[in-house]
Amino acid sequence: MLETAAGLIRFASSLVFGVAVSVLFAGISPERKNRIVVVSVCIVLLISQSAFWWFLGIEMTSKLYPLIIHVPMILLFSLYFKRPWLISVASVLSAYLCCQAPRWVGFLAGAAFGARVADHIFYISAVFLSYYFLKRYVAASIRELMEQSVPSRILLGAVPFFYYAFDYVTTIYTDVLYQGTKWAVQFMPSTVSVFYFVFVILYYAETQKQSAARRERDMLTAQLQLAKTEFSTLRRLQECTGVYRHDMRHHFAFLQSMAASGNLEGIQEYLKTAQSDIDTITPVRFCENETANLILSAFSNKATQTGVILSVDAKLPASIPLSDTEFCSLLSNSLENSITAAASCSDPQTKTVAFKAQIHKNKLLVSTDNSYAGEIRMKAGLPQSALEGHGYGTRSIVSIAEEHGGQVIFSAEDGVFRVKIMLPLQELNSQRGNGNYHSS
Repeated sequence: MLETAAGLIRFASSLVFGVAVSVLFAGISPERKNRIVVVSVCIVLLISQSAFWWFLGIEMTSKLYPLIIHVPMILLFSLYFKRPWLISVASVLSAYLCCQAPRWVGFLAGAAFGARVADHIFYISAVFLSYYFLKRYVAASIRELMEQSVPSRILLGAVPFFYYAFDYVTTIYTDVLYQGTKWAVQFMPSTVSVFYFVFVILYYAETQKQSAARRERDMLTAQLQLAKTEFSTLRRLQECTGVYRHDMRHHFAFLQSMAASGNLEGIQEYLKTAQSDIDTITPVRFCENETANLILSAFSNKATQTGVILSVDAKLPASIPLSDTEFCSLLSNSLENSITAAASCSDPQTKTVAFKAQIHKNKLLVSTDNSYAGEIRMKAGLPQSALEGHGYGTRSIVSIAEEHGGQVIFSAEDGVFRVKIMLPLQELNSQRGNGNYHSS
């Protein structure tokens, strides 16, 4: 009587354990609605399995188990919960593999105590412990790996699939394994060995990709931080301009005192110094957008220092729905790369950069054309730098554009390198900037 009761409980706990672990691995959200659906399906499967067992016997039920339990679970995950097919299949197969540890514990207990009831009791206990362990320490990692890529799903599902097929072929549909057939005995150890090395190779490759992505993300973060620092510096220069303008009356008073004493040379020297200070801290006005004016003014000075002729055609409104940091990074990287490339040209007449920016149909359009020397290599649409640690400026531009659903096009033809940036913008300020042209 006790053995029968333990067997029935084992029968139910095995099914519930498999379903619960499958749900964990498949990443089904633990919402109330989802829990109700899973519990309902679990009850239906339990009733179906009991009916097959009652009418067809345990041997035939075992052979039909994939059609009775596993296929419905895969269909439930894929069709109702909208999980990818590979994740659904890998989750169900992995849950089947997890059932083997409690089975092994039960087998050892039954052999040690010489009683079938001990097998059932220890199996049931192991099921609860296994579920706790899997939920707390394993499930999150499995879900994360499955979500990464299709190869990850295939890799995670491969060993459970081979074990699943091997178990049914050698123990349920036939008794080849129990006959001690050599190929059957050696199959799973060989499979595990092969997939161990495949896993090592793929895991190393994935680790390298993640490491490269992490380095690139860190560099892009540094680019944004640098842009933020540059913008703060430009902002301080603008504040200095305001202070200088505020103190203008003191300069006039000082000039009047020198004029009263007839110190013409002193007046000339003072005006020369004051003009130099004003030129240093006063941004040139290119359009109505304050951020653009600060950035363009700074790079206009840099272009002059490097002998580059920079022409600017900016028609930007006072307000653009883009953060100052992103906008600064976008313009700064474009101009920095263009001026650096143009400055490397040997002929002073060819050291040119043409910058244009405007709003057209709720889109921010920015383009830079610059001369360059040598050869530009393109890979996947991006210019490649031959120097280690370079090339992050272009990636930063692409990253910002993609984040806002925009597009960046790089091209090099007839000695001119061209960058075109398009960002869709919403809720633009209706005021449009009065563009003007500046050369330096």
